[in-house]
Amino acid sequence: MTRSYDDIINLPHHVSATRPQMTAIDRAAQFSPFAALTGHGAAIKETARLTDERVEIDEYIKDALSDRLQIIADRMKENPEIVITYFQPDVKKNGGAYVTATSTAKKIDEYERVVVMTDGTAIPIDEIISIEGQIFETM
Repeated sequence: MTRSYDDIINLPHHVSATRPQMTAIDRAAQFSPFAALTGHGAAIKETARLTDERVEIDEYIKDALSDRLQIIADRMKENPEIVITYFQPDVKKNGGAYVTATSTAKKIDEYERVVVMTDGTAIPIDEIISIEGQIFETM
């Protein structure tokens, strides 16, 4: 009884005279899976990323912050170190994050409504929720 492939099983393996033999890594790459959903993992990670909601502060706190900004403006030449916590909106989705910056104030721009720190950070005045520092401890 003859089995399948008996007629070719003992033939020599063909080697091309015109094309170079493929490396084992290149041969294996032909059968590796491809990324059919390119960017899908990044989209899922972005959706899962959590953001904070902006907290609305009342008029009493806004007045206190305004008073503290005035104190900083009056004593800016002393270079007091201050800690400002503010809301930074997220560019990709609703919400954002609360960021704390510790530095000395370089300038308070009432027209642009920003506090510029000596490290170059520009903090929008309307996003500030707290201002702390040693200059306020004597109050």
